Amino acid sequence: MPSGPLSIRPVSSKRDTKQFIEIAYRLNGNDPHWVPPLRDEVAATISPKKNGWFSHAEAQYFLAERDGETVGRISAHIDFLALEMPPEQGFGPGTGFWGLFEAEDQNAAKALINAAEDWLRGKGMTKALGPVSLSIWEEPGLLVKGHDHSPTVLMGHHPAHYQAWIEAAGYKEAKKLLTYELDVTQQFPPLVQRIVAAGEKNERINVRMVDKSKFDQEAEIILAILNDAWSDNWGFVPLTPPEIADVGKKLKPLVFNDLIRIAEYDGEPVAFMVTLPDLNEPLKPLKGSLLPFGWAKLLLWLQRPKARTARVPLMGVVKRLQSSRMASQLAFMMIEYIRRAAVETYGASRGEIGWILDDNQGMNAIASAIDSRINREYVIYQKPL
Repeated sequence: MPSGPLSIRPVSSKRDTKQFIEIAYRLNGNDPHWVPPLRDEVAATISPKKNGWFSHAEAQYFLAERDGETVGRISAHIDFLALEMPPEQGFGPGTGFWGLFEAEDQNAAKALINAAEDWLRGKGMTKALGPVSLSIWEEPGLLVKGHDHSPTVLMGHHPAHYQAWIEAAGYKEAKKLLTYELDVTQQFPPLVQRIVAAGEKNERINVRMVDKSKFDQEAEIILAILNDAWSDNWGFVPLTPPEIADVGKKLKPLVFNDLIRIAEYDGEPVAFMVTLPDLNEPLKPLKGSLLPFGWAKLLLWLQRPKARTARVPLMGVVKRLQSSRMASQLAFMMIEYIRRAAVETYGASRGEIGWILDDNQGMNAIASAIDSRINREYVIYQKPL
C-alpha cells in the first residue's frame, strides 16, 4: 500500500479516465461477491456523449493518489431535474450528489468526499446526497446488508467498511432501499392464488406480454405509466427521452416478451412489471472484459438465457388506482404470470424484487404477501453543505 502524501485531483485526460475506471477492479477484485462490470459499459456511463442522463446533468470526477498510484475515486454531480423536484420528496433546490465511490483507506475516503462537497458548494449546492451513481435510476445507495451474496443485474455491491467511513464524514441516513428474494419454484400462498383467479374471471382485466417487435411503442407505454406511478415517490426524477433511448439500447437484449407484462383495464394500460434474467450470472466470470472469447459466451447466453435468478427492477400502477384493491390484484397477476415463465422457460429458481423504498407500504405488503424476505439493504446518505 502506498504510504506517501495523499493528493486529490480532477479527472482531465483519457489516461485519468482509464485510472478512474480501473481502480474499482483493483480494490474489489478479491471480493468473491463483486460482479465486475464490463469496462466499456462503465466508460459509456461516465461519458456525456454516451449517457442520455447528461442531457439534464453535469459531473466532475476526482482521483485520489499516493506515490503516483490511484487509491480512490469519486464523482460529484448535479441533476438539474432533481433541483426542480419538491423538497418533501427528498431532492429539490440546492441538492447535489456524489457517487462512483471507491477508496483504499479512510483518509482517501474523507479527502474524496471533501473534494466532492467542495465542488458542489462551488456550484451553489446546499445539501449532498450519496452515493448515487450517477442517476437515481442507475445504482443508488450504499450496500449495508447482504454482503454475503452477489448482486443481481443493475444493483451495486460495496465493501462493508464503506459504511463507517461515510458516516464518519458526517452523513446521516436519508432513505433506505430494500430488495426482496423468494423461491419462485413454489406457488404463492392460497390467498394470492385466489386473488389471481378472481382477476382472471374479470373480463375488464387483460394482462398481456409485451411485443418486442414493437419495442419503441411498448417502451412508451411503460414510460408513461412509470412517470405517473412514481411521481410522488421519494427521490423521483422523471426519465427523459435521451435516457430512455440509452436504456433501450442497453437493455433491449434482455427484453423477453413473457418476462415483461402490461396490465390493461377496459383496454387502457394501467400497470406494468419488468423482469430481467440475471445478466450478472454470465458476466461475473468475464471479469469486466469481452475478450478474448467472452463476447461469444455472452451472445450465446443472450440467445437462450438460463438464469438462476430473475429480477424485477421496475413495476408501477397508475396513480389513480394505487389506493384500490385493483392495484394489488394486478400486481399479483403480473407476478404470477412472470413467475411461471421464469421457471418454465428460463430455469429460474429464485426471484428478486427491488429496490423498494423502506416506507413504501403498498409494495412492501405485496412482497410480504408472496412470502419473500429482505436480502439486501442500501442506504442513501445526506449531509448539509
